Amino acid sequence: METVRLTTGQAIVRWLIAQRTKIDGVEVPVFPGVFGIFGHGNVVSLAEALAAVEDELPTWRGHNEQSMALAAVAFAKAKQRRQIMIATSSVGPGSTNMVTAAAVAHANRIPLLLISGDTFQHRIVDPVLQQIEDFGSPSTTVSDTFRAVTRFWDRITRPEQIVQTLPQALAVMLDPAECGPAYIGLPQDIAAEAYNFPVQFFDKTMHHIRRQGPDPRDIATAAELLAAAHKPLLIAGGGVHYSGAEAELTAFAASRGIPVVETVAGKSTMVHDDPNFAGPIGVTGSTSANALAAEADVVIAVGTRLQDFTTGSWSVFKNPRMQLISINVGRFDASKHNALSVVGDARVSLDALDGALNDYKAPPTWTRRMLEERDAWRNYLDGYVAGEFEVPTYAQVVRAINDLADDDSYQVAAAGGLPGELNMGWMAKSVGTIDIEYGFSCMGYEIPGAWGAKMALPDREVVCWLGDGSYLMMNSDIYSTVATGHKVIFIVCDNGGFAVINRLQTNTGGVEFNNLLEHTRRSNETRVDFVKHAESLGALAEKVTDIEELRGAFQRAKTAERSYVIVIETDPYEWTEGGSWWEVGVPEVSERDEVLVARAELDAERKEQRLGIWAAP
Repeated sequence: METVRLTTGQAIVRWLIAQRTKIDGVEVPVFPGVFGIFGHGNVVSLAEALAAVEDELPTWRGHNEQSMALAAVAFAKAKQRRQIMIATSSVGPGSTNMVTAAAVAHANRIPLLLISGDTFQHRIVDPVLQQIEDFGSPSTTVSDTFRAVTRFWDRITRPEQIVQTLPQALAVMLDPAECGPAYIGLPQDIAAEAYNFPVQFFDKTMHHIRRQGPDPRDIATAAELLAAAHKPLLIAGGGVHYSGAEAELTAFAASRGIPVVETVAGKSTMVHDDPNFAGPIGVTGSTSANALAAEADVVIAVGTRLQDFTTGSWSVFKNPRMQLISINVGRFDASKHNALSVVGDARVSLDALDGALNDYKAPPTWTRRMLEERDAWRNYLDGYVAGEFEVPTYAQVVRAINDLADDDSYQVAAAGGLPGELNMGWMAKSVGTIDIEYGFSCMGYEIPGAWGAKMALPDREVVCWLGDGSYLMMNSDIYSTVATGHKVIFIVCDNGGFAVINRLQTNTGGVEFNNLLEHTRRSNETRVDFVKHAESLGALAEKVTDIEELRGAFQRAKTAERSYVIVIETDPYEWTEGGSWWEVGVPEVSERDEVLVARAELDAERKEQRLGIWAAP
């Protein structure tokens, strides 16, 4: 057997380069790049290997380990999980900084390869710089913190182990059912150690994402159930995007006359003016979608893990005779809540279900009901946006940008109040055009996420939405977008703190405490000048005071040659109405009457919750 002598670090890099796939018939690398911050755990061996292949596997320097790994997550989302970015860090804090990003990838079912430095396997020099010592378990290191938030985890203790580990890690990341982050801990001494690796291990290998077909018996049962439905409802989740099943779902809904509602992850499955689109469902959803969900007798959930924001903490489905069909490539997600589970790829499963339904079509009265609810919702939105407020609202900002953005403009948002306002108010002009990170609801995702999305979609307009809270939490990658030439338009809505959590606090009877800046412990009234800060990071920036100025600024941003930050102060107390109830832990005992009232409301609403047991038809 022909061999080649390489260090473990060199062998890993050579193998990564050899992994290939095809997107739209064009051969591309599975791993198109690396985000890296180097330290003593990875700069000597792994960086030595990466430097030698800069053209084949480009390395992008991040400015925070968490943010660069979040950029990798957003890249994979924008690529519909067909390509995977790598993030590498040193040992210690550099490594643990990536734990949050791993959790984001895990919760959202997104592929991400993390390669972290680790302490010496020989232990002679223990404790080394940044080493955490477990008094009763010498082999435990910070690498072990990733076990709970990764789909695949390994620590390399011998060079030859990568021959087995790397293909297994990639298999997990490319598996549509098990997809998630993979972690490889690479101890310093092992990374530098040489081994005679089989040359064949580095042969070019083509990969594809499998499309698992459903069991025909499950399809037959689902078709029988759906054929008896008088008020069917389709829920489109993020899995529809990852399957590339948007067209199939749209055609299925059209031919069967079934209203479609979207989860946060499934947003932009349909264009906003599609005749069968009924709006977003759940806590940040529309009155139209939630009204239909309350009446539906058969619900087909496609590619969703049915998070509480989708189900209104399992209170939106009020029909006691409702039957749930869950189509999901993952058995775990398909089997939740006593659903009739159809385990399979969304596109293949929808085609199979369509073929088994004969001439079924939902009653015209149900279609008319959907149109009435949808029109009422849209009329409310139009009226609210047209209202006069002393300070612009989130909804008005969203509509203004929505009107001016390119049809294929890609929106990025995450935690805070903007995800809800975008979910309700953004009218998708084309499919697959928005990434609202609500699987883990990670503040700080927005800016690095936009950087990663722009890398994935270099020819499209990328707009990043964030509040002042998220901006202050993680902003260094504004500089990254400028330095690397990945232009992003940032819309910074400054409402003086964590306004949406302040809303939750007061809506559940609490006093305004430690959320808005004016209610925090501070010695002065200093506010951040976001324009100056953004300019110091190399971006173009301006502050506007009203919606008309915002429109002009956005037009300037569209034609600018580099990243552009637009700052606008928004009302911390004005929110688009709608949505459903959401269960949070309201105190059962309190000295505040307002809290006791909120607790009574909670107890009343909980009576509407479903327990995952559905009545027989």
